[in-house]
Amino acid sequence: MADFPGRSLIDGVIAHRDPSQEAEVGCPETAMKELSSITEGRAATNWRRSVAAYTDRRVLQVLALGFASGLPLLLTYTTLSAWLATAGVRRAAIGTFALVGTPYAFKFLWSPLIDRLPPPLPLGRRRGWGVTIQILLIGAILSLGSCNPQHNLARMGAVSLLVAFLSATQDIVIDAWRVEILEMDLQGPGAGMIQTGYRIGMLVSGAGGLVIAARAGWFAAYATMAALLGVGMLVFLFGPEPKVPAGTAHSGAAGWEAVRQSLATAVIGPFTDFMRRPLWLVILIFIVGYKLGEALAGVMATPLYISLGFSLDEIAAVSKLVGSFAIVAGALIGGVVAARFGARHSLMLCGVLQSAGNLFYVLQAVGGHRLGYLALCVIAENVTGAMAGSALVSYLSSLCSPAFTATQYALLSSLASVGRTLVASSGGVLAEKLGWVPFFLLTTVATVPALVLLIWIGPQDNLRNDQLDRAVERTDNTSGDPNRRSPSEEPS
Repeated sequence: MADFPGRSLIDGVIAHRDPSQEAEVGCPETAMKELSSITEGRAATNWRRSVAAYTDRRVLQVLALGFASGLPLLLTYTTLSAWLATAGVRRAAIGTFALVGTPYAFKFLWSPLIDRLPPPLPLGRRRGWGVTIQILLIGAILSLGSCNPQHNLARMGAVSLLVAFLSATQDIVIDAWRVEILEMDLQGPGAGMIQTGYRIGMLVSGAGGLVIAARAGWFAAYATMAALLGVGMLVFLFGPEPKVPAGTAHSGAAGWEAVRQSLATAVIGPFTDFMRRPLWLVILIFIVGYKLGEALAGVMATPLYISLGFSLDEIAAVSKLVGSFAIVAGALIGGVVAARFGARHSLMLCGVLQSAGNLFYVLQAVGGHRLGYLALCVIAENVTGAMAGSALVSYLSSLCSPAFTATQYALLSSLASVGRTLVASSGGVLAEKLGWVPFFLLTTVATVPALVLLIWIGPQDNLRNDQLDRAVERTDNTSGDPNRRSPSEEPS
């Protein structure tokens, strides 16, 4: 009988069978069924391994750092706005305080310093900067909590800006530590965990901060949040330090020449390194466009709900409460998908689901004021959007060079954010001209160009083949001896 792909593996299956069953298994059809069973079993094992990645010690440490990353955000945003409103500050002044969040959008400007300068504390490049910044951030949050908005609003604004700056810098270090400490197959679960921890931190500093302030005052609320930052500090104090790549070693130059070389490497190096990648410009366009549909739909979601007659209480109960749990679930599911299928395939799958999730806005617009539709719409959009977010974070992590992790990740994430913001700003004009149903149908296909670019970019990760593909590869490598078996297939 002529050889066929997988023959050696089938022979191994036959060799393991009981003699009484040889007649039954000897035919290729039955052996292929055995091979199919092995393949299905291996696929199930791969799914279990992908889920089990969330129990890895380093992935759990990422959860704690995500919590520390999300905790300060609302302390200079909605929680601070609530404090100013209860203190009787004018609404115009409260709106001005939104500008203190500017450092989050421009953190890439000083991220090269985190990559190149030695940290004040001798704990390693990442841990040293992490602990230093968190000590300063804890002090700044305590200082903000001690302010009195009725007597010194300018000082409160300056301290709020300092908190935002230190928080954005902390994000730079946390993202760099996560990317460098996790192997490629853990980047997906790491992306899910960082988003989960971030959401939990926002919930604690948002709703939790208001509850504490109502019972014990604003200083107690901010002091509690400062103490909770210790969760992230414990990771930096006792966690591992990523290995320093050879490219970060300092040159032998001295004086101004050393400063010039260091600045050139810090500022120009991340760009020249990234531009060596094939199709780098296409990759950047893809990053900008991947979540455009979600951004367009998201900015007009609440206006849609209000136009259909939903009260603010109904929107808050479903969108904030149910939506928060849906985002966490979606982020974790997206991490498993990224670990199971790799970066490119997970981006494609989650991107399609993200686009399909926008169709639930169409259902809501046609169905009108139905609370069940609202819950379904919020859950579907948040789960699929968070899944795509985990896949994108995993992909951005895979693009970073170890020598410039902090700078490149800050640049790529800022590019994705700025692109979504600029395009999403046109959502209102489009919705007004097109109407709700055509507008949300447009958002459904808005991501298609990015998915086409993803196909053009091609595989950027090492995707695992299933058992049948490996059997064929082994057969090709052992051609000329179809009865040869690998050691793992030798009968006992």
